[in-house]
Amino acid sequence: MRVKPNGSIGVTGSVDFVDKEGNVVETKSDFSLCRCGHSANKPFCDGAHKAANFEAEGN
Repeated sequence: MRVKPNGSIGVTGSVDFVDKEGNVVETKSDFSLCRCGHSANKPFCDGAHKAANFEAEGN
């Protein structure tokens, strides 16, 4: 994983998404997670941080 400055969290490799019982419901590879809260496709990034002028704390 890589936290992009004022952007998303980039995930490289395959990740299993599991339900509360531990069953794999989906496997995704190479994707970005929303960090700004503005994505219409949470938890995934849709680039909304750009229009929202998102700035991470500490930058």
